[in-house]
Amino acid sequence: MPDSRPDPDQLLARLKQQEAKAQRGKLKIFIGACAGVGKTYAMLSAARGLQREGVDVVIGVIETHGRVETDALLGDLERVPLKQVRYRDRVLQEFDLDAALARAPQLILVDELAHSNVAGSRHPKRWQDVEELLDAGIDVWSAMNVQHLESLNDIVSGITGVRVWETVPDRVFDHADEVVIVDLPPDELLQRLKEGKIYLPQQAERAVRNFFRKGNLIALRELALRRTADRVDDEMLQYRRNESVTPVWQTRESLLLCVGPDPRSEKLVRSTARMAAQLDVPWHCVYVETPALQRLPDSVRQRVLGVLKIAQDMGAATATLAGSTAAAAIVRYAHEHNLPRVVLGRDVGRRSRPWQTPLSQQVGALGKDLDVIQIALPTDERIAPRLARGAAVRAASEPGADAARKAMPYVWSVAICGLVTLSAAPLHAVLDLANIVMVFLLAVVFVAVRYGRGPAVLAAFVSVASFDFFYVPPRFSLAVSDVQYLLTFAVMLVVALVIGQLTAGLKFQARVATQREERVGALYAMSRDLSAALMVEEIAEIAARFVLSEFDAPAALLVADSQDQLKRPVSLPVVPAGIDLGVAQWAFDHAEAAGHGTDTLAGSPVLYVPLKAAIRIRGVLAIEPRNPARLTSPEQRRLLQTCASLLAIALERIHYVDVAQASTVQMESERLRNSILAAISHDLRTPLAAVVGMADSLAMMPPALSGAQAETLTSLRLAVLRMNSQVNNLLDMARLQSGQVQLNLQWQPLEEVVGSALAALQGTLDSRRVRVSLPDDLPLLRFDAVLIERVLCNLLENAAKYTPPASPITLTAAADADRVRVSVDDEGPGLPPGREEAIFAMFERGRKEGATPGVGLGLAICRAIVQAHGGQIHAQTRPQGGASFSFELPRGTPPDLDGMQAQAPAPAAPQN
Repeated sequence: MPDSRPDPDQLLARLKQQEAKAQRGKLKIFIGACAGVGKTYAMLSAARGLQREGVDVVIGVIETHGRVETDALLGDLERVPLKQVRYRDRVLQEFDLDAALARAPQLILVDELAHSNVAGSRHPKRWQDVEELLDAGIDVWSAMNVQHLESLNDIVSGITGVRVWETVPDRVFDHADEVVIVDLPPDELLQRLKEGKIYLPQQAERAVRNFFRKGNLIALRELALRRTADRVDDEMLQYRRNESVTPVWQTRESLLLCVGPDPRSEKLVRSTARMAAQLDVPWHCVYVETPALQRLPDSVRQRVLGVLKIAQDMGAATATLAGSTAAAAIVRYAHEHNLPRVVLGRDVGRRSRPWQTPLSQQVGALGKDLDVIQIALPTDERIAPRLARGAAVRAASEPGADAARKAMPYVWSVAICGLVTLSAAPLHAVLDLANIVMVFLLAVVFVAVRYGRGPAVLAAFVSVASFDFFYVPPRFSLAVSDVQYLLTFAVMLVVALVIGQLTAGLKFQARVATQREERVGALYAMSRDLSAALMVEEIAEIAARFVLSEFDAPAALLVADSQDQLKRPVSLPVVPAGIDLGVAQWAFDHAEAAGHGTDTLAGSPVLYVPLKAAIRIRGVLAIEPRNPARLTSPEQRRLLQTCASLLAIALERIHYVDVAQASTVQMESERLRNSILAAISHDLRTPLAAVVGMADSLAMMPPALSGAQAETLTSLRLAVLRMNSQVNNLLDMARLQSGQVQLNLQWQPLEEVVGSALAALQGTLDSRRVRVSLPDDLPLLRFDAVLIERVLCNLLENAAKYTPPASPITLTAAADADRVRVSVDDEGPGLPPGREEAIFAMFERGRKEGATPGVGLGLAICRAIVQAHGGQIHAQTRPQGGASFSFELPRGTPPDLDGMQAQAPAPAAPQN
């Protein structure tokens, strides 16, 4: 029977985990397919039930989105006051983590787990706030949609066409103590959407056309149900391990295929893959390496590894097991992974020996709760001749030295038995025959430990024969004088064989355990070194050292630049000679291994392994194996993948350290530059104002200036005004970036600010024809009139600077469901290709050639002002020629003027 005793190390680790979990709060997640299925409603309903039971429940943050049913559930639940955070001249309300920690309730509700906090908060993500609450021992309930899971983000974007940028790591979802799926059929969800219970009518109509299509909802619902089912399956497996449950629970269909060295194993793999595809179930493929199979030729072992590779490519989870018997290892693996069906091959053209029990019967006897499925293997008509020819070729080509090497353990086995026979001769007179038997059994044990199973069997037979010939009367003869000695010989032989087999099996298991310990130790040392690495060169050196020690292969690290192009390998003393940057780039672009031993460019002498991190691929590890066999076993492949993962994580950590340092330097540079600009601008405004005043005074003083003098004075005044405008731009940019500008937001018509901007630019636009097209039904907008006028002035002045003097300028506006778009178009040369976004940076100009005045701050100021209003600004070259600058402002919901007038108090009646 397979050993079902729990592992002491696992028990100790489980106790430590339970102790840490007892001090930590519990996380409960309400997950749904999309918005509107009722996650927040279900969470609030359950919370109110707990409140009635006396649990201290507090609301940290709840987003009801104006839904009446959800608002009604808030009731008398205590709320933690939200924190006021200033961001880009706006005041936003955020979850107050410190207040929640100080309140320390039993349970706190924190909605929208994937929410991104405002810049400057303690944590960038709300799920990180939740983790801090859990560490403080506070239970947390939260809600999220399935598209916010990091692993499903790209799948959801491929289905819906909408990329979700706010995500939650899968580990947060997997480590949650409880997950509740809130489900709603697509037809009911669409009906709620039409009734206005999810979005406002205009938003609902647009949502039905885009994200909330019925096909999208069905796919998202399936993703949510499947992801939750996978989590439940993992919980069930963890419970089975914790409780040492042996019987298989047939809660989910799955298959376990066992393959061996038989060349027909590929048929088993393909048949099982088809069966799994038809049943739509997961499947595993394992190979059990028993002590007998360790002595297989390398060609046969390579064939087995190739079969496992085929199974892995077909979607199986593969593993190589170690055990004294194949049946016990298969049953143990099936019980550990809760696999109810075992698939084995059946040789229809071969009869089993009477003393051998077929593997299927052994599995059935050990695992009485397992279903055994047998697949008929091809008959020997075509296979057997090929095997015979292969054996003949191997026998003919096998060198004599190799045959002698294989025979040496058996020679030593006979020699040791002879030495023990001679050593026991002086003891014959003082020891009983039973004690001499013990000496021979000791020799069998020694041979089993030293040389393995086969030599131990030979030692058992030689020991019995030597004992009979040299020590059992009549001596020096195989005849026996007493029939009882026959029983002695039989018992001695059986004991010797059993001891030899057990000793050889323990030796095999000890060797496997030692190899695993060495791999774990090497990974630990590597991870420890990587955690202290601060440069790419250090990571490359650690990687090369690890690969050389574990795989006997030189390695090189190729890191990608910001354009996702691999650079030359990091310089090391030993670098693979045959590195091909083209193959490495292919492996990087396709996120698949390429080169030696793969299906892509297998003729390459170098293996290229992509380094996949959590966010993106960071580079490629190039390995040139000296001994390819050290890279073919599944254990070594897994070791290599683990090594690649550790390297990718280290590279990503260094990348973000560099990003943080660069951001800090940039912030300090911006702060210093803004301070200098503000100081210079402020100091320049006073003398410039004085120069303008003196120019005006000279123009009014008698006597009147002559024509040339008056023209010079006018040019001087215009140049000073232009310089004053540029100084004002510098000062405004410094104020905007430092957050000193307070928006005076008022509901007002756009037509008025357009008129004031045109009036302010009368001198600049005198020779221009400006066409203004504003629809009559433009809604009221909430904006700062002075700042939006500055945006329009800058855009119109910019169009006048870079276009021919007689060309017209067009200003238009259009209203959308939730935005109002304002555009300024000209008929000039257009924008430089590829610089549509760069021209909005500070001190950037569209075309630097020519004598066009300016320092490149106007568009940067426009973008800062529009973004402060919650809008966006873009630029493009029109197909018919010229540039088009457009900005969008949020439409919002203007106040009801009629209702306000109706609610206004009536004037008091005059008194006589």
